[in-house]
Amino acid sequence: MKINFLGAATSVTGSCHLITTEKYKILLDCGLFQGSKEMDELNRMDFGFDPSEIDYVLLSHAHIDHSGRLPLLVKRGYRGPIYCTDATADLLDIMLRDSAYIHEKEAEWQNRKNQRAGKPLIEPLYTINDAEIALNYVKPVLYDQLLELNDDIQVVFNDAGHILGSAIIEVFVNENGDYTKIVFTGDIGMNNKPILRDPTIIKKADYVIMEATYGNRVHNKKYSDIEQLIDIILKTTKRGGNVIIPSFAVGRTQELIFELNRFYEEHSEYKKDLDDIMVYIDSPMATSATEVFRRNAQVFDDNTKEYILNGDNPLDFKNLKFTRTSEDSIQLNFDPKPKVIISASGMCEAGRIKHHLKHNLWNPKSSIVFVGYQAEGTLGRSILEGDKNVSIFGEKIHVEAEIYNIEGFSGHADRDSLLAWLGGFRKIPKKIFLVHGETDSKTEFAEYVRNTLGYDCIPVLSVSEYSLSKDVVFDKEDAYERLLTEKSLLRIKSRISKVHDDLETILYNTHLAVGSELSAEQIALINNIILELEKNTINLGSIVTKEASPYMESSS
Repeated sequence: MKINFLGAATSVTGSCHLITTEKYKILLDCGLFQGSKEMDELNRMDFGFDPSEIDYVLLSHAHIDHSGRLPLLVKRGYRGPIYCTDATADLLDIMLRDSAYIHEKEAEWQNRKNQRAGKPLIEPLYTINDAEIALNYVKPVLYDQLLELNDDIQVVFNDAGHILGSAIIEVFVNENGDYTKIVFTGDIGMNNKPILRDPTIIKKADYVIMEATYGNRVHNKKYSDIEQLIDIILKTTKRGGNVIIPSFAVGRTQELIFELNRFYEEHSEYKKDLDDIMVYIDSPMATSATEVFRRNAQVFDDNTKEYILNGDNPLDFKNLKFTRTSEDSIQLNFDPKPKVIISASGMCEAGRIKHHLKHNLWNPKSSIVFVGYQAEGTLGRSILEGDKNVSIFGEKIHVEAEIYNIEGFSGHADRDSLLAWLGGFRKIPKKIFLVHGETDSKTEFAEYVRNTLGYDCIPVLSVSEYSLSKDVVFDKEDAYERLLTEKSLLRIKSRISKVHDDLETILYNTHLAVGSELSAEQIALINNIILELEKNTINLGSIVTKEASPYMESSS
C-alpha cells in the first residue's frame, strides 16, 4: 500500500491524497489551490493520476480547498461515489455551484481583456453544469456509520469540529490478511467552540495524515475573542468608521452570528451602545449556508441545542440583516452610517469583500478584522502582513484602516490543541504525515511532536509518495477488549435473542403443520423465517469477526 500526497503538500490549500492498495485507489479530498497566480495555475494541471482509475472519493468537508476540484475530477473521467457526511453534502450543493459561477465570471472577465489584446480565449476551470453533474455522484453518510466500500475496505466518518459536517475519516484496509488503519484528519477544529461538537478523539491508528495549519502557533487568549471584537466595533463606529470582516461563508460567519447573538443577550449593559449598530451578512453563499446550518441542528453541540429548545434562534438577532442582491451590497458602501459588514471570501480573493475593502481600506476611521487563516499569496495575507499599498480591481489602494487579527475565531486547532488531539492515541501510530500547512508550520510542529510525544512525525514538503509497511501485528488483548465492551455485548445479546425468537417461530409453525399438508403461505412463511435466521446467524458471526478484528478499533 502507498500514499501519494498530491495537494496541500507545499502549501495550505489543494488538499488531495491518494491511497493505493493492491486492488483499489481511494482519493482523500480533491481541493482547489488558492492564493497566487502560480497556485491558481496548479488547478489546471494534471491530477497526477488518471481520474477514471479512482474507485472511491472520501471528502472530509465542504471548504473549497478540500472540495473545489471535484467537478474537474468528474469532468476528466471519475465516475465513482463521492462519500461525505450528510451536512457536507448539503453545503456542497451551495459551494460547488458558487465556485463554478466564480470560474465562469473570471473566464468572461479575462476573455474580454484577451480579446482587446488579441490573445487567445480561455475556458473556465469548470462550469455550473460541470458542478451539477459532479453533485450527482455525492453519497451522504452519517457520523459514526460503518461504511463498507467493499469486502476489504471499511470507512467511518467522525466529527472533526471544524465546520458543519467536517469529518476525521478512519479507513480500515485488509490486504491479504494484513490489516491497516489510516486516519485522515481533514481540518481539526478547536475544543469548546460554539455550535459544533469537539473533535472526536481517535484511539488507534497505524498511520495518520494530519493537518498542521497552526502547527507553530498558539491562539492568543488574553481575553475572549468576542469581547475583543465588541471593543473594536464600539471604538470604530464611535469614530464614524465601518468594521469590515472578511469571513469564510461556511463556518466562521455562522460562528460570528452565534457569538454576537449570545453577547447581545447576556450583556444588557452594552444594549444602548450596540442597538444602533447594524450587522450585515453580505454574501449570498453565507446566507444560504446559514440556512443549511439551521436545517442540520442534529449535529450541533449540546449548548446550541439547548438554545434551540428554549425557543431561541442562535443564528439570528435583532440587528442582523442578510443582503442577497448586488444592489443591496452596493448600497452598503454609500450608506454613511457606521456598520459591521461580514462578507466573503475569507482570504479576500473573490466575492463582495473586495468591494468593501476598496471602499474602506483607505479610510483611517474604518477597521478590517481578520478571523480566519490567510494563505500565502492572497490579498488578505498582504494586508495582514502590513502592505501599505494593495491592488484591488486594478486600482492601487493605500491602506490607512486599522488592521486586526483575531485568531481565536479560526476554525483550525492551534499547536497545543493539535498536540492534545494526538495525545488521545492509546498506542503510538507508526507514522504521522503532516500536510495542509506552510513549511515552517509543518517542520516546527513535527519537531515539537517528536520531542513531546516521541511520535515518528514526517512533514510532507513536496508532492511525494510513501510506501506503507505491512508489519501491523494482530493484538489479541486489544481485540478481546473491544469484543467485551458493554456496547458490544449488548449488540451480540440482541442478535442471539433474535436467533432464539426465530427458532421458536420455526418450531411453532412446524408443530401446527404436523399431520396436515402445508399450504403455500405456510411454506413461504417458514422459508422467510429460515432466510432471516441465516442472515442473523451471519450477522452474529460478522459482529464477532469485526469486534475482534485488529483494524476495527473504534474511536468511540
